[in-house]
Amino acid sequence: MTIEELEMEDENFNSSLFLSKANNIFVKLLSSVMFDKLDEIDHFISDEVYNQYKEKINRLKEENKRQMYDELNVKDSKIHLIAKEYGQYIIVVRLEARYLDYIIDLKTGKTISGNEEERVKVKYSLEFVRNIFVDEQGTVRRCPHCGSPLDVNNSGKCKYCGGIYNQEDYDYILNKIEQL
Repeated sequence: MTIEELEMEDENFNSSLFLSKANNIFVKLLSSVMFDKLDEIDHFISDEVYNQYKEKINRLKEENKRQMYDELNVKDSKIHLIAKEYGQYIIVVRLEARYLDYIIDLKTGKTISGNEEERVKVKYSLEFVRNIFVDEQGTVRRCPHCGSPLDVNNSGKCKYCGGIYNQEDYDYILNKIEQL
């Protein structure tokens, strides 16, 4: 499927806005790993990605360590693939990031591995998915619990009733991430 074909099927899709969102989710993910705040972005990521990074955080905590991704930015990102399978749109983004990549000792705060002075360039493949039936929901999305309007770019929690909603039912979520 091409970008043009997706835009014809989904008149709300904009590739520039999508890439901006993908970059933002990527930066939030790595930042949340640094500060052990993965719960703040769990509505933008699949359970698989959440568990992958939660295991990393827990493993490091057991060793009294913290992964650092300082001076993090996205240098480049492009839509690599668009597919339509199993009732979902799938978009794969290739992304190049730059950051200081090192691990610190939580007790001393000292660097124990990596390099805190020279940024590395790292390439990633990010797979985003969204349920196709989203198009039928209109522009105002409603809480499945109380019917109030939802801000799908916010917390994943209804600000009126506190109910949790599945972001995948409203927008794209990061389904897989791998370093290339």
